[in-house]
Amino acid sequence: MTLLSVMIVDDDDLMRAGLCAVLSSDETIDVVAEAADGRAAVQTAAQVVPDVILMDVRMPGLDGIAATRQIIAAAPAARILILTTFEDEDYVYEALTAGATGFLLKRTRPEQLIAAIHTVAGGESLLSPSVTRTVIDRMIQQPRRDPRAMRRLQALTPREREVLELVAHGLSNTEIADTLVVEESTVKTHMKRILGKLDLRDRVQAVILAYEAGLTRPGERLNAVAGRRGDQRQPVR
Repeated sequence: MTLLSVMIVDDDDLMRAGLCAVLSSDETIDVVAEAADGRAAVQTAAQVVPDVILMDVRMPGLDGIAATRQIIAAAPAARILILTTFEDEDYVYEALTAGATGFLLKRTRPEQLIAAIHTVAGGESLLSPSVTRTVIDRMIQQPRRDPRAMRRLQALTPREREVLELVAHGLSNTEIADTLVVEESTVKTHMKRILGKLDLRDRVQAVILAYEAGLTRPGERLNAVAGRRGDQRQPVR
């Protein structure tokens, strides 16, 4: 049996102990290291190279977002799951743009936390519709398109751009497949090609790029999606 190695980063001793206890209930997870602040997290991550890092945001010295940025700079493949008490828009946006793979609140149920660890360890991002909404709201405040992001999208086919639009509105692979009347495996193939062509780590970065490029605007695509769901008589290939 292959174990998933996890590192816990939190300045609260009791929180770290609680997380260790929760994760110990899953025999496929092995907590290999702990850190009480961002600087220790950066150093320990370089030595241990865990599969997944659970990262707190507010910590003395180097905070979790800065630590995430440094870890990703040194190891781009690192999978970091932000776990915090604060559902602040700035925290979510900054954590995701720093390279975090997902964002969870500490009130998340134990089974959801364990599932999230397996999700990000498997190469997927943890991007819920609520987190997507936060990214969208932040991008609305910065309405100017980035010409560099727009040029990057030229590498995509029309169908890949369409899939990216739906991803940017928080739809899951299953929902995209339902909307486009295709198999979910087809959507996964499109997503793999999108990430490869655009040199993106995961779904999180795809959403951010879509809004930076102006590919998606609030409201207009959601209306189109609703319309298509109402009429799926002709399969879309």
